[in-house]
Amino acid sequence: MQLYISPSMRQVTVFPGKGVREFIKVKVTSRRLSCKMLIYSLLFLTFLLRFIFVLTAMDTIEGETRCSSLGCIGKRLDPRMWRRLDSVRVPEEIYQVLEEAEIQEAMPRADVPQTLEAFVAEMKSNRSDARTFALRLKAMVSLMEQKRRVAKIQEYLYRHVASSSIPKPLHCLALRLAQEHSTNAGARLQLPAPERVPALVDPGLHHFVLASDNVLAAAVVAASLVANAFRPAAVVLHVITDRKTYAPMQAWFSLHPLAPAVVEVKALHHFDWFARGRVPVMEAMERDRAARSQFRGGSSAIVANVSEKPIVVAAKLQALSPKYHSVMNHIRIHLPELFPSLTKIVFLDDDVVVQADLSPLWDIDLQGNVNGAVETCRGADKFVMSKRLKNYLNFSHPFISENFDPHECAWAYGMNVFDLDAWRKTNISVTYYHWLQKNLESDLSLWQLGTLPPGLIAFHGHVHAIDPYWHMLGLGYQENTTVADAEKAAVIHFNGRAKPWLDIAFPEMRPLWTKYLDFSDKFIRACNIRA
Repeated sequence: MQLYISPSMRQVTVFPGKGVREFIKVKVTSRRLSCKMLIYSLLFLTFLLRFIFVLTAMDTIEGETRCSSLGCIGKRLDPRMWRRLDSVRVPEEIYQVLEEAEIQEAMPRADVPQTLEAFVAEMKSNRSDARTFALRLKAMVSLMEQKRRVAKIQEYLYRHVASSSIPKPLHCLALRLAQEHSTNAGARLQLPAPERVPALVDPGLHHFVLASDNVLAAAVVAASLVANAFRPAAVVLHVITDRKTYAPMQAWFSLHPLAPAVVEVKALHHFDWFARGRVPVMEAMERDRAARSQFRGGSSAIVANVSEKPIVVAAKLQALSPKYHSVMNHIRIHLPELFPSLTKIVFLDDDVVVQADLSPLWDIDLQGNVNGAVETCRGADKFVMSKRLKNYLNFSHPFISENFDPHECAWAYGMNVFDLDAWRKTNISVTYYHWLQKNLESDLSLWQLGTLPPGLIAFHGHVHAIDPYWHMLGLGYQENTTVADAEKAAVIHFNGRAKPWLDIAFPEMRPLWTKYLDFSDKFIRACNIRA
């Protein structure tokens, strides 16, 4: 190849050469270097480098054994850049083996390499072909996946056992308070005091309802609510509990008053409406409990199912928690009957912590709806705030698919503003039990276990979305939320297994809950409840 450059730098002629010994000949007259020549020279060098790149690339792509002189120059400049593509190409046979549904050549589990080091050592010593390499690799990866699934399910099972059991300190606290209730008149005070009883039916005050059979959890909710209220005297807290927890609960709030706020403690049997006889929630719970024991088979049957993903197993185990069978979890569907004199309330779960004044919730216009709740399909945290109806309801069943949209946004229980007047004009409670019955008749196949799915159905069309600031979820089942983000929310919710009063709680989040406990209290110290 020859390149001829005219003395004026105006013409460049290329003559193709036949041998590798040909070289570029440039003829330039001995003129004084000028700016014009310098610019032309730079343009020429740019052209030359592009020309070399094209020739080198063509030689590499075509895989020629012989290359042009310029192409060979480019390859010699940087062999790593111009190495041939087939030198790093994975054999197609490996892809075919890895894409097979099952390993064709079954091998005993004992023969499968247990670690990456063992696999590499075996491949080096045997110098196996591509197919053997792929088969051994796939067998090892499959074995590791099986071990991972078993370990994950065991973790979920242990967490289920830990979250379902009553910790010894909580059991101790209930017993000591019950004993105090029976021996100390100060633990049996009327709640509230007689002069504050009219506040219980005053619609001008801010009424909160807490249903719980956990004394320690209720104590934190009440303390955080009053501590962050701008006007504690306007706060009225109605604590609803069951018969066995009534004495310990009354003893706690009698001995730990939250004045000037008003606190009422009542057991279910103290409500006239609940004591009249036939209560739908109790009947539904009994039928539901019997059906679950018949069709689900308990935690052992759930874990024994090898076809389900660990996350599905975890959801079913969580739904077997006693909380979901407790009347405390179902009682919210009867709030209009339990509080006939009230017009608006805020319902709180016992695993929440209040971090701000909640009085602005009474200023929210629900626009004729019954339930003011935070939607769970919009938010920065895609793991927590990505829940739609399809995440809770079984849309493969015609009962569900014919009545609901799978992509409709779900909402959260735990901190809800209820307009009781608007509620009384609807048939929400009737709808709730209607669908519970349908689920029983369908062998519990309409939704996942739990009380939120029937609530999503019963309140469908009656929900007003409120700002997510009022209710942050997920602190009991994930670690994605930072402490800084959690501190910015008005109410944080430890929904999930990792309750803050359990040892399995996430340690970085637990101080947000324990800050409202007085660990110098004699009952707390006696039961060894520690921060």
